[in-house]
Order: sequence, then structure tokens, then C-alpha cells
Amino acid sequence: MHYIIIRKADAATERGELPSNDVLSAMANYNNHLLKAGVFVSGQGLRPSSEGCRLHIQPEDVVLSDGPFTESKELIAGFTVIKANSLEEARAWASQWPKEDAGAQLEVRRFFELSDFEPGSGLAKHQQMAAQMERLPVSMASYLTFPGTCREAMQRYAELLGGEIELLMPFKDSPMAGDVPADWQDNIMHARLNIGGRILMGSDAPPGQYQAPQGISVQLEFDTVAKAQTLFQALAQNGQVLMPFGPTFWAKGFGMLTDRFGIGWIINCDQGD
Repeated sequence: MHYIIIRKADAATERGELPSNDVLSAMANYNNHLLKAGVFVSGQGLRPSSEGCRLHIQPEDVVLSDGPFTESKELIAGFTVIKANSLEEARAWASQWPKEDAGAQLEVRRFFELSDFEPGSGLAKHQQMAAQMERLPVSMASYLTFPGTCREAMQRYAELLGGEIELLMPFKDSPMAGDVPADWQDNIMHARLNIGGRILMGSDAPPGQYQAPQGISVQLEFDTVAKAQTLFQALAQNGQVLMPFGPTFWAKGFGMLTDRFGIGWIINCDQGD
């Protein structure tokens, strides 16, 4: 079962006052304690109601009210979602809320489970969605292989795409060190490039195992033609242009190429300037 620990708003949170560093540190310790215990699901603080709104759904209309709202004790400043087997267990976790957040008022509520509802067409729709979500992967990334140029390629992509290289592991530092020849030890067994939360992975295929990619490309979408064209031109240097960048009937800017590392790219801009 899932429970939500609601941190009620107060005059300070409604003024937009941020918690002190001591409170932030204590909350991080508390969340980490929940995480290590295997009960932490998520947690987040909310900005004041002055930056929010309310929607009152009427039969034929939606009535909108902008914040701030006056009844601060009934508002929410933040929440933590945990897994617990009972209200008593959830209450025990909530009682360990950091004392540094003195004066905080908490409310513990249990989430509805699908099993709480009577069978019917409405429940079936939610069950179908739940089953679909169960099949969703945690993340999705492109994984590229190279014939010994992975390090250079990832560094180039990080430069062009504003990314950060999170890992460049050579074979010599991996359990596969004994499986590759001496002149391959410095090549990359696994690389991870973070491009604003979008992950690009890669590695050097061991000698004799590399196959040039066919029928697959990395597709990038940009919000302006200028950005898309600039990247297209940079990636095309010493590569092969398959379709020159330019306007098409479906996009304001589109192009296809294979870069100098043998990787296919599709650069697209279907909106913006």
C-alpha cells in the first residue's frame, strides 16, 4: 500500500520562504533513511499558492481562480510518498519527520488501490492503463558501437550537443580486460553521455566484431531552424550527407547524414523560426 505524508502549508511557505540549509539537509537525511529502508517512493516541495490556480469543474464550464488562497492551513507545501503495510506503520515513518522543520503539520493519507473498486467498465480502463504502465521501461536510450573511435565520438557529441560525459570506461578498467588484446585496452568498453536528461550510450566493439550500423539513425528535434542547421553542418564535417538540410513539406528544416564516425543522424525542425 502507498501512503502520502502531506506537509501542510503555513504563512512562511505561502510567502515563498525557502527552507534553511539545516532543514534541507535534515530532509535529505530523512528521505535517504526511507530510501534505505525500501519504503521511499517520491517526495517534493510545492511553490506557494500565489503561483498556482484552482479549477472548479462545472457541468458546462470550468471556473478558474488564481492564487494566492487565504486558508493556508488547508494548503499543501510538500509531500512524501511511502510504501507501508498499515496506517500505523505509515504514521511511525511520519513521526520521524525532521525536528528541524519545527512547527510543521503533517497529514497521512492512504492511496486508493484498484482492488478497492467494484468491477466495471471504468475499473477495466484503469486496469488496462496500469498493465500498460507495467510494461514501460524505466528509461530508453540509443546505444552506439564504434570500431575504436568511441572516446573521440562521445567527446565530439558532448561538445556539439551540450552534453556531459558521465562515464568513459576503458576495457582495462573492466572485467573484460583479459578478453581483449593489449592494443585495445584503452578503447572504451562502455560510455554514457547525458544530454539534458537524454541518454546516449556507446562502446568500441572488440576487434573483428564491429559491424557498421545500417537502417538506423539517431533523430534530433530542434525548436529553431538555425540550431538544427548549425548542428547538421557540424556533424556532416568529414561525413556523408544523405539528404541536404532544408525545408520539406513536413518540416521547416530536415536533413540526413552519416557522420565521420559512421553514425547516422536525422536532424529535424518542424516548428519554430
